[in-house]
Amino acid sequence: MKAFLKIGLPWALSLGLVFYLGLQLGSQTSERQLGKSSRYDQSEIPNKPKLTPSPSENTKQQIKENSESAKSANSKIQPSPPLPPNLIRIMQGSGIIERMGAYLDAVRAMDRSNVQDVVAAFEALPKGYGRHLEMKLLMRSWADVDPLGALAYANEVLDEKSERRFGVSEILAGWANRDPDAALAWAKTNNRSENPEDNPLLVGIIKGLAETNLDSANGIFLSLPDGNARWQASSFLAQEYSKKGTQEAIRWANQLPKEDLRLRETILGQLASRLARRDISGTAQWVSSMEDDKASRRVMDNLLTNWVSQDVGQASEWVTALKNEDQKTYAMKQLTARWSLMDPVSTAQWLNQFPPSEKLDPVVGEFVTRISARDPEGAVGWAQSILDPSAKDKAIKKALSAWDRTDPKTASEWRRTNGYLPEK
Repeated sequence: MKAFLKIGLPWALSLGLVFYLGLQLGSQTSERQLGKSSRYDQSEIPNKPKLTPSPSENTKQQIKENSESAKSANSKIQPSPPLPPNLIRIMQGSGIIERMGAYLDAVRAMDRSNVQDVVAAFEALPKGYGRHLEMKLLMRSWADVDPLGALAYANEVLDEKSERRFGVSEILAGWANRDPDAALAWAKTNNRSENPEDNPLLVGIIKGLAETNLDSANGIFLSLPDGNARWQASSFLAQEYSKKGTQEAIRWANQLPKEDLRLRETILGQLASRLARRDISGTAQWVSSMEDDKASRRVMDNLLTNWVSQDVGQASEWVTALKNEDQKTYAMKQLTARWSLMDPVSTAQWLNQFPPSEKLDPVVGEFVTRISARDPEGAVGWAQSILDPSAKDKAIKKALSAWDRTDPKTASEWRRTNGYLPEK
């Protein structure tokens, strides 16, 4: 026993100590080997970035200096206001309500520090006409913050065919709302059109001014020569003047250059389309006071389109009472074209009030055209009431052609009975 205590116990303790040290050293070696193996495997895996070698002392010093410089610079920059969560994901989604809601939040929070964030959200949308509303919101807000930066972006990035002109126009419109003199000066200085007087950039200026200072916008519009710029700007003014009421819109229409008949016809048609939706009576008084020309007929078209859908009986009474015979004939023809599609029987009853005449021939011819497909036999009967031989023959042929498609046997019998044989 004493021998064991003297010899065996120290030996056992030494053996245990060696075993413990071996475990510790083996664990550290395994960890080093595992670390090496992990780094190696990671470099072998596709799409995993390889680790860079350890930097030298010079490199470490350079990194330290750059880091300190970056911290100093960042301390001077104000942090961007937080944008809505998952903005890019929502902008790429198909839900228009979510998309527009998130985008509006971003545009409202837009300032110089976060312009690029909002632009990135806009660029996540598919290019083309489908994002014009979002583009308008972006460009108008950007114009308030940095119009020159917005213009540079529009000219360099936006698609030339489908987006650039619209984007530039919206920027200039927003800029003209805030600082019209600066916007106008820029538009004149940066005009690159072949005809300097026909400046397309002024379209955006007029659009913006029309929202805040209609008289100034009209002054620039009237100074434009005949060309694309005047044509494009006219629709903005027609829209804004129609909002001011029938009389104010008519007063503006009377200022339009009389020599440009095509422009006058187009603008008066645009005005009438808007006015007739709000003021049927006022629009009717306006057109009845006009001369019978292409412009007044465009007004008549838009008036009757709206009136027939609202109160066709009242519209027919107004047409019947017109004094100008040429204007009345045209109005009857247009009323017949629209009314016969809705109620051909009532249209026929109304037409029966008027005795056959050469003035009525075009109206009856229009009625024949409209009802031939649905009632070819009735259309033939109406065609026979036309007085002008050429117009009558044309109307009968049209009705018979439709009759041949629906009931050729009966149509042939009518031809034999009336001596109206088809041409060979």
